[in-house]
Amino acid sequence: MVICKSTAELEKMHRAGLLVWDVLEKMRAMVKPGISTKELDEFAEDYTRQHKAKPAFKGYRGYPGSVCTSINEEVVHGIPSPSRKVKEGDILSMDFGVVMEGYYGDAALTVPVGKIVPEREKLLRVTRESLEHAIEKVRPGNRLGDISAAVQQWVEKNGYSVVREFVGHGIGTKMHEDPQLPNYGPPGQGPRLQEGMVLAIEPMVNTGSPAVKVLDDEWTAVTADGSDSAHFEHTVAVTANGPWILTRPREATGPVW
Repeated sequence: MVICKSTAELEKMHRAGLLVWDVLEKMRAMVKPGISTKELDEFAEDYTRQHKAKPAFKGYRGYPGSVCTSINEEVVHGIPSPSRKVKEGDILSMDFGVVMEGYYGDAALTVPVGKIVPEREKLLRVTRESLEHAIEKVRPGNRLGDISAAVQQWVEKNGYSVVREFVGHGIGTKMHEDPQLPNYGPPGQGPRLQEGMVLAIEPMVNTGSPAVKVLDDEWTAVTADGSDSAHFEHTVAVTANGPWILTRPREATGPVW
C-alpha cells in the first residue's frame, strides 16, 4: 500500500533529509587518496548521533555499517573497512540514511578520488543526469513508469546500462515502503503519482553489462564483468508544485549533486 504523507510529515522528512545531505556533503569533502571507508563510516555515525538521529542502515537486516561505501566496480552495499583505502583515480559511491523524529531520509552520490579519467567523469555525470531527468517526472498525474523510463532512456542513450536487481522505493516511517521503483521500463505504466507520495529514486549505472553478483560477504554487489558503476539518489516528494527534493536544502540550485 502506498502511503501519502501530510505537509507536517513531509517537513519532518525534510529535516531528516537535510541531515543526510549534510553528512554526505561533509564526507564528500573528506574523500582524498588514503582515507579508509571505515573513517568515513565512523564520522557519519558520530555526526548523526550528535544531531539526535540514528544511522538508518546500521543493523538493518544485519548490515554492519552506517554508510554503504562502494568503490569502482562495486555497485552498492560495500561494507566500510579500515583496510579499504581509496586511491587516486578511484570513484567512491556513498549511500547513507538516517531516521529522525520517526521518519527516514536516504540519499547517495558517487565522488571522484583526486583526478579521475574522462571515462569515469562521464559515468558520474550521466548517472547524476539520469537522476535529474527522473526527478523531473515526479509530478501529480504522471505514472511511476515515467520515472523509470526517464532513467533508462538517458542512461542507454549514453551507451551505459541500468542495474536491474536493485531498485528505488517508497520511504517514510520505514526505510522501504511501497512502491518499488525500477530504473527501467516503459513510460505510462504503473500507479499514478499523487501528492504526498515520497520516493527514494536511485539510478545505479554500469559502463558494461547490467548484470551484478554479490560477494562472499553477502552484501557487496559488484558488476559481473568488472566494469565501473555509479550510484546517485535523492528522497523526493510529489507536490502540487512539482518535485520536492527532501534530501537537500530548499534554496539549493544547479545540479542535484
